Amino acid sequence: MFGKNGEAMKNNIFLIGFMGAGKSSVAHVLHRRYGKRLIEMDEQIEKQEGRKISEIFASDGEAYFRGLETALLRALEGERDVVVSCGGGVPLRSCNVEAMRESGCIVYLAARPETIYERVRDSHNRPLLEGNMSVSYIRTLMEKRLPAYLAAADVTIETDGKSMGTIAAEIVRAIAQ
Repeated sequence: MFGKNGEAMKNNIFLIGFMGAGKSSVAHVLHRRYGKRLIEMDEQIEKQEGRKISEIFASDGEAYFRGLETALLRALEGERDVVVSCGGGVPLRSCNVEAMRESGCIVYLAARPETIYERVRDSHNRPLLEGNMSVSYIRTLMEKRLPAYLAAADVTIETDGKSMGTIAAEIVRAIAQ
């Protein structure tokens, strides 16, 4: 397996994309079907902080939370055979992209704003959408993040209308090429 510059890559998979794109669900399929160890970044951060992401945002702010994401990625640098479901904002920091690229393949899971809305509309654990739950707000935020997602991605997989198993199989095929 080789990275963008032809260098040999380690075998970790980092799933990036907007909240609701399917990162967690696909990560679970990759874990079960292909034996990858699973790391849910948000869950890991909640566990180490002893509080919910929404509480971290409310008390310490987004910048503090983004720092926790970076620290977690750095802690994963020696790991092998891991699938990481990244928070939606992880690829917005270039240091995060560098850390992911050094230890694996970055897969961008893309979805339309309407699909995202359908998947997250009843969720109350997404601080950036709380009070802004609409297709137009999701589209605006996605458009801001899209250049970072595309620049970071080694592979892009469209998720609209596909089962999580189909998406996982597409990822494995794309990485093998």
